[in-house]
Amino acid sequence: MREEEVEKLRGVVRDCVSKHLYSSAIFFADKVAAFTSDPADVYMQAQALFLGRHYRRAFHLLNASKIVLRDLRFRYLAAKCLEELNEWDQCLLMLGDAKVDEHGNVYDTKDTNAMYLDKDGEDREINISSAICFLRGKAYEALENRSLARQWYKAAVKADPLCYEALECLINNHMLTSEEEASLLSSLHFGPEDEWLSSFYSCLIKKYDKENVVEAKFKELENESYSSNPSEQSFMRTLKNDTDLMACKAEYYHQCGEYQKCFELTSILLEKDPFHMKCTLVHLTAATELGHSNELYLMACNLVKDYPQKALSWFAVGCYYYCIKKYDQSRRYFSKATNLDGTFPPAWIGYGNAFAAQDEGDQAMSAYRTAARLFPGCHLPTLYIGMEYMRTHSFKLAEQFFMQAKTICPSDPLVYNELGVVSYHMKEYNKAVRWFEKTLAHISSPLSEMWEPTVVNLAHSYRKLKMYNEAILNYEKALALSTRSVCTHAGIAYTYHLQDNFTAAITYYHKALRLKPDDQFCTEMLSLALIDECRRGVDSKFEYR
Repeated sequence: MREEEVEKLRGVVRDCVSKHLYSSAIFFADKVAAFTSDPADVYMQAQALFLGRHYRRAFHLLNASKIVLRDLRFRYLAAKCLEELNEWDQCLLMLGDAKVDEHGNVYDTKDTNAMYLDKDGEDREINISSAICFLRGKAYEALENRSLARQWYKAAVKADPLCYEALECLINNHMLTSEEEASLLSSLHFGPEDEWLSSFYSCLIKKYDKENVVEAKFKELENESYSSNPSEQSFMRTLKNDTDLMACKAEYYHQCGEYQKCFELTSILLEKDPFHMKCTLVHLTAATELGHSNELYLMACNLVKDYPQKALSWFAVGCYYYCIKKYDQSRRYFSKATNLDGTFPPAWIGYGNAFAAQDEGDQAMSAYRTAARLFPGCHLPTLYIGMEYMRTHSFKLAEQFFMQAKTICPSDPLVYNELGVVSYHMKEYNKAVRWFEKTLAHISSPLSEMWEPTVVNLAHSYRKLKMYNEAILNYEKALALSTRSVCTHAGIAYTYHLQDNFTAAITYYHKALRLKPDDQFCTEMLSLALIDECRRGVDSKFEYR
C-alpha cells in the first residue's frame, strides 16, 4: 500500500475518534499498524483501544512494544490502562521510580533519556511530565497514601500550571491549608499569555482575604477580554458570564455568610447550566442554611435520577432531611454519600452535624475526626470538634482544637469568634475581648446580621470588665444589625442598670419584654429597676427637704 493511502487511513481513524465511532477506529488503526509497524501508528491503535474501553488489550499492545519504557507517551497510556483496571501498584511500577519532596519538586534519575515521540501536531500541549505526576498522585490517593498524593499533585501543577485537574484535586479534597495554597500559587510560572489563569486560580483557592481584595480579583477577571477583531469593540468578549467564575463568586458569598446573595447567584447560574456540579453543591448548602426545603427536595430528586452513583446526589437527599429536622434519615443519606465517595468533604461534615443536632456527641466527634484526618487542609472538622467539647464544658480541650483550626486557616473569622466564646466561658474576659475584636477585624465590612452575636458577645465581655460605655456602644451596633434581638435589649438594659441609669434600663427591659413577654430575667430585673428608680426618687426628696 502506498504512503498516501496509509495517510488517508490515518485520517479515517482520527475522524472515527472525533465522531466517537471507536469500533471503526480500532478496525482501521489495526490495519494501519499492521501495514507500517510504525511506533506512532501502534500508539494510535492503542489510543483507539483505550477510548473503546478495551483496556486490557490496549495495555498488552503497549507492553509488547519495545519502545514502551523509552517513550513517555507509551508508558503514560499503559499506566492509564492500569488505572482504569484499578491495578494501582502496577500503575506506579509502569510510571517508574521517582522521588518528590514536600514542596512538589521531583527528583527523577531514570527518565533522563526518555523520549516523547509526537504529538499530532498540536500548537499547545500540557507537559507529559505533569500528566505523569498527576497520575502518580491519583494512584497514591487510591492507595490511601494521601501525603504522597498531595506531593505529586503539587508536582503536577508545578510542572505545568495548565494541569488544572491536579489543582482541582488539591482544592476540592482540602489537601492544603490556605497558606500552603497561596504559597503554591505564588511558586507557579505562568507565561505572559496565561496571566489571566493566575488570577483565575487565585479565585479558586480559599477566599479569606479582605472583601476589597477578593472583589478586585473577581473584577479583574470579569474585565479580562478577548477580541477576534481588535479594531471593533463589538467583537470583545469577557469572562464576566463564565460559569466557573460565577460559581467561585457564589462560593465566596457563602463563605462570607451572605446566603441569600449566594442562593440568588447560584439559581441564576443553574438556569444557565443545570448540571454544573460545583455550583450545585454551593446551591445545596445555601438552600440548607436558608431552610428552603422545597428547593432541596426538587434538587435531590433530579440529582438522584440523573446521577445515582454520585455522592453529591445522596448528599442532597441528606440536606433535605437535615433541613426538615429528620436527622436519622439525613444521617443515613450522608453515610451513603461517604460510602460512594470517601473523599467528599461535605458529606462527612453533614454526617457529623446530623449527630450533633441530636446531642450525640461521640458519633459526631467520630465523623469530624475522620474528616480531619482525610482533609488536613480543611479547618471545619477541627472547629466542630472544638464546638462539641465546648458543648460538654470541656473548655480547655475546646480551646486547643480552636487553636489548631486557627493554624490551618488563620483568616477565618468564625475561628476567632469561637476562641472568644470559650475564653468568655473560662472567665478570661480580656482575652475574649481580643478574640472578638480580631473576629470583627477579619470580617468584610459592612457587617451582616450573621455577625450580630459576635458584637453582642463583645459587649458582654466589656460589661464583665465593667467597661460600660464600650459595652453600650457595641450593644447599639448589634441593635443596628438586628432590631429584634431579646438578648441585645436585655444586655443594654442590664448595663444601664449597672450604671444606675434606671430610666434607660427600664426602657430597654420593656423593649425586651415586648419581644419576649415571658423572659424571666427581664421580668425580674425590670421589677428591681422600678424599685431602684422609686427609691432614688424618694431619697432625692429627702435630700431636697
